[in-house]
Amino acid sequence: MSKHNKAAKGQTASAKPAVQDIAAQLELKPGQSIELLKALHILTRDGKLNQDSRRKLKQVYHLYQFIEPILQELGKEGQAVTLADHGAGKSYLGFILYDLYFKPQGQGSIYGIETRAPLVEASQKLAAELGFERMHFLNMSVAESTRADFMPERFDVVTALHACDTATDDAIAFGLQKKAKAMVLVPCCQAEVAACLRQTKALSLTRTPLAELWRHPIHTREMGSQITNVLRCLYLEACGYQVTVTELVGWEHSMKNELIVARYTGHKKRSAAERLQQLLTEFGLESLAQHRFLLPAQTS
Repeated sequence: MSKHNKAAKGQTASAKPAVQDIAAQLELKPGQSIELLKALHILTRDGKLNQDSRRKLKQVYHLYQFIEPILQELGKEGQAVTLADHGAGKSYLGFILYDLYFKPQGQGSIYGIETRAPLVEASQKLAAELGFERMHFLNMSVAESTRADFMPERFDVVTALHACDTATDDAIAFGLQKKAKAMVLVPCCQAEVAACLRQTKALSLTRTPLAELWRHPIHTREMGSQITNVLRCLYLEACGYQVTVTELVGWEHSMKNELIVARYTGHKKRSAAERLQQLLTEFGLESLAQHRFLLPAQTS
């Protein structure tokens, strides 16, 4: 064997352990595409870890662990699952979902909704390069996608990873209109309720000592975030979903860490609707009932 062939053989042998080491560090699943991770810049071109993206990948993997059982359940009878990913950004989540679930299934579609045109164009190009033909990317807001007549009439799963402020509420509205069987949400930057609390703070302080909970600006922001997610959970329950709330990843990875998983049961809880209305009244948020939390006509 020539020196050249020996060197090439040695390089091939050393490359395999390197790939295996990367796969072990990232906890990759069997068959997962290393080339996709390079294209997403999670790995460098020579297969090394991109530390700036590793934190994002950890969040996406944790979220995948919650979504995968839902996809498997919905597709267990051969059904082609349709998923909408709102606030898709660079579509880390969508590409990982397609690579791990949709591609092996050979059916089903993912629609990534994103307002930043350059990110949409980049995702479209990457999907074409990878042959991910059942991935679609649309340059529009969540609210616009809800009204778009060219979208599928129904979606099985709706996801929104760090969709800012009211975009999470728009994703919920989208899911309700499209009769989604499941919604997986990680809210971010909830500012609307905090703004309402700020406007009525003086009146609230004269009315109830509970207003001390949001008297200071930093507490107003935190209280607004907490109230927003509580209202969302009650709203989903009132609309017929079973809701669980948990932590996505450790706080060292993200401060926006609350994961809401809602699965449709058809049981619309009257008690949830009543408590939602009571909280809106208690915190002076009645206006939100007119456009944000439109309760179903009949609950039980």
